[in-house]
Order: sequence, then C-alpha cells, then structure tokens
Amino acid sequence: MNYEFFRKIMIFFLNLFFFDTFAEFFFKMHVIIVAGGSGFRMNANIPKQFLEICGKPILIHSLMAFAGFCEVAHPVVVICPSQIKRWHELCKKHNFSMPHQLAEGGSTRFQSVKNGLSLIPDEETGLVAVHDGVRPLVSRQTIENCFNEAAKYGCAVPSVPVVDSVRELCGQSSRMLNRSALRLIQTPQVFDVALLKKAYQQEYSTLFTDCASVFESAGNIIHLANGNVENIKITNSHDLAVAEAYFNKNFSQ
Repeated sequence: MNYEFFRKIMIFFLNLFFFDTFAEFFFKMHVIIVAGGSGFRMNANIPKQFLEICGKPILIHSLMAFAGFCEVAHPVVVICPSQIKRWHELCKKHNFSMPHQLAEGGSTRFQSVKNGLSLIPDEETGLVAVHDGVRPLVSRQTIENCFNEAAKYGCAVPSVPVVDSVRELCGQSSRMLNRSALRLIQTPQVFDVALLKKAYQQEYSTLFTDCASVFESAGNIIHLANGNVENIKITNSHDLAVAEAYFNKNFSQ
C-alpha cells in the first residue's frame, strides 16, 4: 500500500476518535539540532551555541527541551567538524549523557540539515523535527503542537504574530505592510521524514532560509502551528541577556 495513502487513512481514523495529542504514541519521532553557527555576531571567541546560560551551554538546554518524548529516536546534532572535540569536552564537563548522534555541519544551513537527514535511514518513516541549536527557550507545548499537527498535515512550522509595525523597502522609499497577515517563523519545524528527505534532493538556492522554504519549493504546503514568544533565536548579546533572565526567573532553584 502507498505510504502516503496509508498515513492519510490513519490520520482520518485518529481524528475521528478525537485523538488530539497522538503523535508521540503513533509516530516515530526524529530530531535534528542544527548547531553549526559561529560567534561572530556575539563578538565571542567561541560559537554561540556553546555560550552558557545559567551554567550550561545553550546547545545542552536546546537538546534537553526534547527530553522525555516517548518515541524520539536519538537526536542528531549537526556541528562544525572543527568544534566536535570541544562539544565532547563540554558534554564531559557538564555530565551531559543524553544519547545523540553527531553529523558534520556544511557550508550552508541547507547542507547541514541534509547531512543530518543522511543519518536517518531511507526506510525510516515517521516525523522529523529540525530545531535551531540556539533556541533553548522552546516550550514543550510548542514541540507537542508541531509534532501533532505535522502528524495530521505532513508538516508544521511554529509561528507567532508580529506585534511591531512593519515596512517593506521599495527603492528609496518604503511601504506599510499589514502585520495581521504576517507571522514570525520559529523552530522546531516538523515534517514527514520521507517528504523532507525528498525535498532536500533539490539543488541549493540562496532563497532557502529554513526547512520550510525548502519544503515549499518542492511543491508542498506549509502548515503553521502556534509557537511561543519566548522561543527566540539567540544571535547577539541582548538575546543572551534575555534568555539568561528568563531561565533565572523560571528555572532557578
């Protein structure tokens, strides 16, 4: 039987019997954490994913966000080859023993994700979440939303409303955009693993800024799920200070 047809039939019956949070019970779940960035925008001498928040590297916080999901296969962490030794040292230093696999980062995010996907066997089915290693504030609810809605629709991309006014540059001028029609996109972005692997068979384009843009370019429809506003991508020292304050407020002993 065709896999996609079987998946749709199963989802139909699950919805019929009101299973609203069924992904972790009926689908194998894979996770890829992309952590191949540098610390350039941080003015740091180490990659930003290794900077510490409340005594632990950002990357460890991001990985721990996925701990406890009953069917998550060992996460794949994508790291620049030159930083693999440092990562092993940090795991030892912080007694971090969560099982995971390592994939080498590429020259682009597209290639890094593709390298991570290569560690998931082609015969595997289920769902795969791709998450930025520098988004340690993702909530469990956001992760559950994305897995459950991807199980229904084939993909789910977390998003939050735009609260600021937005203008589009038009040459020497600009024009107002309707912010109610815009969303800010986050991760984890969750997809049917077979469909995402197929999408990553495309040639690279500079228009690919995330997995959703790759998936959409392959002819698929993007389904937006609810994210959480705290789920910021840490790219500068201000973001780091915000994340530190959040952790101190919500997770201090």
